[in-house]
Amino acid sequence: MEYGMLIDLSKCMGCRGCQYACKQWNDLPAEETHNWGSYQNPPALSAKTWTLISFHEVEEDGKLDWVFLKEQCMHCLEPACISACPVAALRKTEEGAVLRDEKRCIGCRYCMVACPFGIPRFDWESPLSLVKKCNFCIDRLHAGLTPACAKTCPSGAISFGERSSLIQEAEAHIRDNPDKYGDHIYGKDEVGGTAVMYISPVPFEKLGLPSLGKEPLPDLTWRVMSAVPGAAVGITALLSGIYWVTKRRAEVQKETSNTPKEE
Repeated sequence: MEYGMLIDLSKCMGCRGCQYACKQWNDLPAEETHNWGSYQNPPALSAKTWTLISFHEVEEDGKLDWVFLKEQCMHCLEPACISACPVAALRKTEEGAVLRDEKRCIGCRYCMVACPFGIPRFDWESPLSLVKKCNFCIDRLHAGLTPACAKTCPSGAISFGERSSLIQEAEAHIRDNPDKYGDHIYGKDEVGGTAVMYISPVPFEKLGLPSLGKEPLPDLTWRVMSAVPGAAVGITALLSGIYWVTKRRAEVQKETSNTPKEE
């Protein structure tokens, strides 16, 4: 079964219970807050924060209102990060999770560039300099449990289950409540589809979610990555040539300076 997560943004009340549950389950440390605003903590995803509730004051129909967005890895059905990784440190599981192998990761950050949602984060404080992100609570899934964030949500904003069933649920919510939701399930088709999906009372672009097409990105990243070895060879040859010319010029100058001048 390929699992999915449906997040109903009309129900999220910004309590950040999912954020704290994620930290607790994955043993992630707290972050210092002295330079951050009083309403959002922390200001962005990081190597220490894999799930984040971001606060958005949105004007809709002449009225200002708060909308809270749960940010995390989208766990794409056809992940661009996997195709961009040169050491096969990322993989897609049969449950739908996109996982990173710490033993393989070299911290090159290609996955960060490839991700259309800007999710992976570099751990600047780690001596190994690794990239980290949400793992869909894969250990809980293997134990027959739901992800910690979905289990904790007190308002029922996070539904977890079979992806196809969640899509049907979302379509029913939109069909039965046309005045409450926009007619769009974000993640259903974006870049080939994602495991994490949203329905919302406001347009997704007002929440900072990127407008993306339906075409999966791995084909594009494979084409780019296939040029990397050749480019690396070319750059190496260029730098070697520059080094040889510079070294030879220094040798000539040294020989010239050591040659006795005729009187």
